[in-house]
Amino acid sequence: MFIIISFILSLLIAIVLHSSTRRFVRNRLRYVDAVQRAIAPWAAGGAVFLVSLLLVPILPLVGIGTAITAALAVGSGVAAGARDIRQGTTPIVYGA
Repeated sequence: MFIIISFILSLLIAIVLHSSTRRFVRNRLRYVDAVQRAIAPWAAGGAVFLVSLLLVPILPLVGIGTAITAALAVGSGVAAGARDIRQGTTPIVYGA
């Protein structure tokens, strides 16, 4: 039961983080050139991974898998938001 709850929590965190990061990059970081570099998604994902690793010993439902999932969600959100800026599109993002 603990594994199922942890998996569902990780999935919800990934969905929320991806959509909110994509929206933030698309709306707030539109005129920031550093977001368009190839290192930006890696840097954002790495920062989230390091911060979430600090939460692993404190929170019982957050593990290494959740930290990796959060990092991948933020990294892919930054990449998708930067792609939206380059293409000039504003797709429907959940929670927009």
